[in-house]
Amino acid sequence: MKAIALHRYGGPDELREEELPEPRVAPGEVLIRVRAAGVNPVDWKIGAGALDALMEVRFPLVPGWDVSGVVESVGLDVREFEPGDEVLGYLRKDWTQAGTYAELVSAHVRLITHKPPSLGWAEAAGLPLAGLTALQALRRARVGSGDTVLVHAAAGGVGSLGTQLAVLRGARVIGTASPRNHDFLRGLGAEPVEYGDELEERVRALAPRGVDAALDFVGENTRDVCASLVHDTARIVSIADPGVSEVGGSYLWVRPDADDLAELARLAAEDRLTVPVEHTLPLSSAAEAWRRSAAGRTRGKIVLTVS
Repeated sequence: MKAIALHRYGGPDELREEELPEPRVAPGEVLIRVRAAGVNPVDWKIGAGALDALMEVRFPLVPGWDVSGVVESVGLDVREFEPGDEVLGYLRKDWTQAGTYAELVSAHVRLITHKPPSLGWAEAAGLPLAGLTALQALRRARVGSGDTVLVHAAAGGVGSLGTQLAVLRGARVIGTASPRNHDFLRGLGAEPVEYGDELEERVRALAPRGVDAALDFVGENTRDVCASLVHDTARIVSIADPGVSEVGGSYLWVRPDADDLAELARLAAEDRLTVPVEHTLPLSSAAEAWRRSAAGRTRGKIVLTVS
């Protein structure tokens, strides 16, 4: 099969398009013919070796955890799916090697769900990791109806989905973003503010009493601002700053969860949740996708089309 792989840690220039053996399909797994693969910052961070102390990586490394595609075959004792089913998934396995930047990938049934027919391949591939992260962060922060929530990096892949999910819960969302993305955030139901110096003052102009919860999807010294604005710092959740615990907040590392995936897919099927995709590139342009992701200016998601 055709795949994008690294043979050692490095940046975009280390990515190579090559032929690799097709994956084996263990009991409880399915083989997916990949239609699209989502690109996430964790992909290039793993590729650069930044998470070497945290997780086992084996080479050749095929990056990618997000996928949408069609079930090609099923392993022993798989009853949840059959060949021809359209699926999407967050394929974080016990070790990192056989990722989704490939024509074929194997996945345990606990990592995938059925793709709604109305959801495009690119949007489906952009949903799993970002959607699960947003949903689980909202749950950790106990966001509900009537809350005022500060969302950092609200126009990004996780932030744009988190903003929509918070609004669906009946929350008021104040979202940080660059001015070029303010109209985009208004379209998602948020009240935009520019990030940077004097952010606290700009947020208090909209919410003089502060906010009920804060979701940090960017890091970059947001910890103190969150702590000064949130009534109960236990409702600060960060996916980018492990040090958030120093102010009483919580650090979240997203977990695969088929039930959560099914909920996200249902909301997308009902047109209550949209997956903004700014860049769609062919698999052969994975290096360019990494460069765009690392630049940190993407509105929504970057997706690789595979077949």
